[in-house]
Amino acid sequence: MIITLKDGSKKEYDQAMSVYDIARDISDGLARAACLGEVDGETVDLRTIVDRDAEVNILTFDSDEGKKAYRHTCSHVLAEAVKNLYPDAKLAIGPSIDNGFYYDFDIPPLTREDLDKIEAEMKKVIKKGDRLERFTMSREDAIAMYKEKGEPYKVELIEDLPEGEEISFYRQGNFKELCAGPHLMSTRPIKAFKLTSSSGAYWRGDEKNKMLTRIYGTAYTKKDELKEYLEYLADIRNRDHNKLGREMELFTTVDVVGQGLPLFMPKGTKIIQKLQRWIEDLEDYEWGYVRTRTPLMAKSTLYKISDHWYHYRDGMFLLGYDNMEDILAAEDRSDEVRGVQDLGLIQNDVDANVYALRPMTCPFQYYVYKAKQHSYRDLPYRMGETSTLFRNEDSGEMHGLTRVRQFTISEGHLVCTSEQIDEEFKNCVRLAKHCLTTLGLEDDVTYRFSKWDPNDSGKYLGTAEDWDRVQDAMRVILDEIGLEYTEADGEAAFYGPKLDIQAKNVYGKEDTMITIQMDMFLAERYDMYYVDKDGERKRPYIIHRTSLGCYERTLAWLIEKHAGKFPTWLCPEQVRVLPVSEKFEEYAQSVYRELRRSGVDVTVDSSSERIGYKIRAAQMEKIPYMLVVGGKEAEDGTVSVRSRFAGDEGVKPLSEFVSTVCEEIRIREFRKEEKKDQA
Repeated sequence: MIITLKDGSKKEYDQAMSVYDIARDISDGLARAACLGEVDGETVDLRTIVDRDAEVNILTFDSDEGKKAYRHTCSHVLAEAVKNLYPDAKLAIGPSIDNGFYYDFDIPPLTREDLDKIEAEMKKVIKKGDRLERFTMSREDAIAMYKEKGEPYKVELIEDLPEGEEISFYRQGNFKELCAGPHLMSTRPIKAFKLTSSSGAYWRGDEKNKMLTRIYGTAYTKKDELKEYLEYLADIRNRDHNKLGREMELFTTVDVVGQGLPLFMPKGTKIIQKLQRWIEDLEDYEWGYVRTRTPLMAKSTLYKISDHWYHYRDGMFLLGYDNMEDILAAEDRSDEVRGVQDLGLIQNDVDANVYALRPMTCPFQYYVYKAKQHSYRDLPYRMGETSTLFRNEDSGEMHGLTRVRQFTISEGHLVCTSEQIDEEFKNCVRLAKHCLTTLGLEDDVTYRFSKWDPNDSGKYLGTAEDWDRVQDAMRVILDEIGLEYTEADGEAAFYGPKLDIQAKNVYGKEDTMITIQMDMFLAERYDMYYVDKDGERKRPYIIHRTSLGCYERTLAWLIEKHAGKFPTWLCPEQVRVLPVSEKFEEYAQSVYRELRRSGVDVTVDSSSERIGYKIRAAQMEKIPYMLVVGGKEAEDGTVSVRSRFAGDEGVKPLSEFVSTVCEEIRIREFRKEEKKDQA
């Protein structure tokens, strides 16, 4: 047989060969580094026999697939170690993931000391160097084996497989694991690993199921690479907004208030206030928006007109009935018609009693538009609102400020003619990019064109022709803007395609930060129109958009991106005055008053601590500017400036510093750090 290698060279063999033997024939070094193989494009174990002409590629840890196999094998080592130490532990699943692996066990929560003990046991397992051997069993025999072992999660996994399915396993010594593979040849090649953390995880991600204990880990072929990754993990933990935001006294959470309901402390509130005032003024004075203020709740009839009720009801907070069963029972007795255009046509007792906290603002703003007749001269009519919304997120989905049950967004809806839709959509993108640039976030986003799923058309309003027409038009707009974007089926809203601006948190989880969306159907549903130049009524086009997105999520993003070192204009405390002793308190207060009159957020450290301590405290709190004042400064009307950006900036006249910092704040300058702060 003839084997074609990745570089195009060929090897001829007169007998069948395993992928490992082919690697060893190429070089002993390659065989030692090999993790698995690729035969005619299919990823396989090194032990796989090749008995025909084929293209063969040897995959090492340097490849993505090689890393997966290496780390997946390490997860099996983890499972064996846990069973050795905790014989009553029940096994669930243990896949490789980006940068590592995890395994879920039905055992009590673990401490760091427990993880260290498990690591030690894993080293013993690896030292044995057991070969991993693949074998199969029938579905029935596999179920019987795991029932005898008392492994209910494995039984459930196998029972979900089709009848007659042959089930594959991997054996390492006396430990057997349900697994499709592929894996390393043995445990011995695992050189450097670390169990990084443990947490709770619902079985199969469903909060109705039992909470299991998930152990996370990572593995590398070299200790230096592991060390580098662990240092990276330490850095991102220090940037984690959940940790840093609490340390900086920006927000907190309290069990008796509720999960997903953060409490913003004065500093965090100040940042949100600055963001909100900036966005509102930006939209109103520079981009031509009118501002609305609408209720936080409405009758269910409002949401039924648009179909939001039928798509979002399970995620809404409902008022007026004790539970969903009562609501559904009442609705079953009604003659509700979906999609009517006049609230007056809906007459039933359910609507009089069932209210919902709003998950979105669009229906409310539509009625602001409808409150008076509009002509084509009034369009585009751009409505903006700082909207507080409510969504009943699953408890397992919530995280810090990025996924909460009450949140506030810079929401807007643009009503326009067909001739205006292209330019208005482009302007929405320009506004979003301006906001990102101002906050120093423009390089951290990706763009996703979110489309409907033609294979699940029942989720959406309209016809395939409607969706193809609008999606084709939107693609032209995006291409004219020059955006680099990906396309994603099934991510559109039920009433139109959208552009989602995506970003990842420090752990790599992606979230939508800003959305700009075409609306194809709701103008008709809500009987919205304008009078055209020919005197005829016409349906407008509508764009749903956010300029900044969710303020809570944006704050989390800013904390993690800048490690809490916000640009000066956004800082809750922009300047701290540091008198070298209490003798200069009066001058420090005069400096404070001058800055305060100029609109600068300033404080005075009047403590009795030494000046070196005061400087270090201000540096730890990431204050942009520290003004040291003593006898010389008081006599000359100056301040000794230290900054987060350049360290010691020297002595300056007070008036000069005030002018400079006010200009930095006014233009929202994003000043870069030049060197480390020095005490």
